[in-house]
Amino acid sequence: MRLKNVFSIIAMLLVVFMFGCTKVDDKTSVTPTVTSTNPQNNVTGVPRNTAVEFTFSEEMDPLTINTSTFSLMQGVTTVPGVVSYSGTTATFTPSDPLAAVTTYTATMTTGAKSLTGNSLANNNVWSFTTGGTASGLSVVNLGTAGNFAILAKTEVSTTGTTHINGDIGISPAAATFITGFALILPAGGAFSTSALVTGNIYAPTYASPTPANMTTAISNMETAYTDAAGRTLPDFTELYAGNIGGKTLIPGLYKWSSTVLIPSSITISGSATDVWIFQISKDLTVSNAVNVTLSGAALAKNIFWQVAGITSMGTTSHFEGNILCKTGITFKTGASMNGRALAQTAVVLDANAITKPQ
Repeated sequence: MRLKNVFSIIAMLLVVFMFGCTKVDDKTSVTPTVTSTNPQNNVTGVPRNTAVEFTFSEEMDPLTINTSTFSLMQGVTTVPGVVSYSGTTATFTPSDPLAAVTTYTATMTTGAKSLTGNSLANNNVWSFTTGGTASGLSVVNLGTAGNFAILAKTEVSTTGTTHINGDIGISPAAATFITGFALILPAGGAFSTSALVTGNIYAPTYASPTPANMTTAISNMETAYTDAAGRTLPDFTELYAGNIGGKTLIPGLYKWSSTVLIPSSITISGSATDVWIFQISKDLTVSNAVNVTLSGAALAKNIFWQVAGITSMGTTSHFEGNILCKTGITFKTGASMNGRALAQTAVVLDANAITKPQ
């Protein structure tokens, strides 16, 4: 009886051992799969700065995730870039921005293997199409707001020796809210002048037709802001997480849901017909002594900074382009700009040089 029990126990142990071995063998024979991609297959309007990703069902052997197994193609042309791997996700980061409105094909081959040495069953191939405008952006129509170097609704003030090359306008606030310019208004005049301004100063309290013209200019400024903010299919989204210091920015539509910081000098590079629109849902902050410079034949009049928050220019900084600001624009001591400051509240100056682009 005892011997029979011993045999029973041995038989049970053999069953457990064989079951365990079978599980191990099953695990080592599992074929890895791709569970998701970014962007998704056949999606359109993909930002041109998007990194392409494959996510696997299990951890893979990092040595098998490289440019030999993970590629991005535009037609028959291989897109240069860098492949990285973390967790269960492989990422391809293109060396340069992708082309606008262009279809790309990503491939992960069967050369990719799991940590247990199992390959993908098949090559995984999928495509997506970038956003942007292949023929380029159209400029933001400023209407009569474009006649001004500075245009504001509530206040324009200056301290120190400021010089404005272009007109200044305010509405609906009265001329008394333009301070620091020592305005000279002829009796019954439609505009005033100032030793600090190469141009005219307009306010709704001046003679006709200035009140009506200022109402139109402010309306045009608001329409231009809405146009810039409403452009769709951005070329670049959340570029450099909003810190664009030291970068070169090519033509296109840029979109950020964060504050944009310029802590070191940047370059805007392109041709005389190229257009840049920067959609910024929070603040725009330029650090002290930082320069925004133009390269190639890029023109300040074709650059539009749409800012939902506050715009702040650091001391002795230099800026290029048209600022369409939902709130206020502040220029700290010695800051300069080749462009327009168009604010839906106030523009505050301190010994600055502002030149309206031609």
